[in-house]
Amino acid sequence: MRSSEDEYVFPLTPGKFKIERTHAINRQFHRCTSTLFLWALFLIVLTAMYISLFTSGNRCLSSSPSLYDSVEWQKQVRDSAQIRRSNGLSVLVTGAAGFVGTHVSLALKKRGDGVVGLDNFNDYYDPSLKKARKNLLNSNGIFIAEGDINDARILAKVFDIVAFTHVMHLAAQAGVRYAIENPHSYVHSNVAGLVTLLEASKSANPQPAFVWASSSSVYGLNTKVPFSESDRTDRPASLYAATKKAGEGITHTYNHIYGLSITGLRFFTVYGPWGRPDMAYFSFTRNILQGKPITVYRGKNGVDLARDFTYIDDIVKGCLGSLDTSGKSTGSGGKKRGPAPYRIFNLGNTSPVTVPTLVSILEKHLKAKAKQNVVEMPGNGDVPFTHANISLARREIGYKPTTDLETGLKKFVSWYLSYYGYNQGKLL
Repeated sequence: MRSSEDEYVFPLTPGKFKIERTHAINRQFHRCTSTLFLWALFLIVLTAMYISLFTSGNRCLSSSPSLYDSVEWQKQVRDSAQIRRSNGLSVLVTGAAGFVGTHVSLALKKRGDGVVGLDNFNDYYDPSLKKARKNLLNSNGIFIAEGDINDARILAKVFDIVAFTHVMHLAAQAGVRYAIENPHSYVHSNVAGLVTLLEASKSANPQPAFVWASSSSVYGLNTKVPFSESDRTDRPASLYAATKKAGEGITHTYNHIYGLSITGLRFFTVYGPWGRPDMAYFSFTRNILQGKPITVYRGKNGVDLARDFTYIDDIVKGCLGSLDTSGKSTGSGGKKRGPAPYRIFNLGNTSPVTVPTLVSILEKHLKAKAKQNVVEMPGNGDVPFTHANISLARREIGYKPTTDLETGLKKFVSWYLSYYGYNQGKLL
C-alpha cells in the first residue's frame, strides 16, 4: 500500500511527479525534525527529574539541621522578607549573588519590598565577585541563604518561614560555550533546578507568581529579525539554549496543571557594573588594561557579529515591571482552581551593535588600544546576531530601555576601574 504522502493527483508529468514527491519528502522531514526535537525535550525533562530526586535526597541527608533550623538563621530570613511599603511584594530571588540577581534584589529592597536571596556561590566564575555582591546586599539589609535550588529541604524551609508573593528565578548555569565543557551542569541547574523550584512553588500556600529568566538564545538559528516572541524556537544552536527552551515548556506545564502564574523573560546580552567576567565586554576590558590580546570573532564571509546589548538598569526595570503585572497564581497547595497568566517577553535594547564597535567604545573609555586577533566564529553554539522586538513588553509591562551602549559601557568601565583598583592602567 502507498502512504498518503505517495498519493498523487494524476495525470502527472515526470517533472510534476518529482516536484510532488519532493514536497512529500520535505513534509516528512519537517515532521521528523519536529518529533526529534520534542523527544529531545522529553529526555531532558526525564533526566532532570531523576537528577532532581537524586540530588535533593542526597542534600537533605547532608545538610546540617542546625543551620536551617537555627533561630538566628530563620530570623535573618524573616527580617529580610519584611515588606516596608503599602501593597509591597515579598520576593524570593534565586541567583541573588549573580549579576542580574544582585541588581534586581537591590531595586526591590530600595522601593520597600521584602527580599530573600538564594545562591549556591558556585565557581563557574570567580566566587570572590559573588561574595562581594553578597556583602553589598547584606549592607542593604538583604539576606542570602546559601544553598542550591536542587535542595528541596532549604526551599521547603524558606517557603515555610515566608509566604512569598513572588519568585524571581534568576539562578542558572549561564554561558553558551561552557556547555561543550560541562554539559551536565546545564541540565542540573537549568532543568532539574527549575523543576525542583517549581515543585516548591506549586505546593506553597499561597502559591507565588513565578517570574524567571529564559534567554534570547532560544531563537537559535532564526534569520528573521528582529526576533519576536511568536517566532519559532525549535532550532537551538547550543545546549544552553536547549535547556532554556525546555524551561519554557516545563513552566507552561506547571501553569496549565497547577495554576502557577508564569512570566518568562528572554534577556538579550545584559551588561553593566557587577557583570559576569565570562562576558566579552568584561574580558575585553580586563585584557586591554593588561596589554593582552583579545579574540574578536567574525561570521562567515567576514561579516561582523552583532548583539542587542542591554544595560542592566533597563533589564531591572523589565524584571520589576513583570513582577508588578504578573497576576496571581490560582492554585493552592498544588491544586489548580482556575486559569493563570502565562507570558513570555523579550527584554532587549532593540539596537544591535557590532562587536568591533563595542571594542572601539571600550578603547575610548579605557584610553588604551586593543590588540585584536580576528578569527572566524567557531561552531561552539554562538549565533551571528541578536535583535529584540520589544513591542509586546512595551505594551504589557511598560518596558522602555533608555541606555545606549556608549553610556552603559562608560558606567561599566568606571565601576571596573574602581572595583579592581586600577590607576593609570596598572593594578594596585
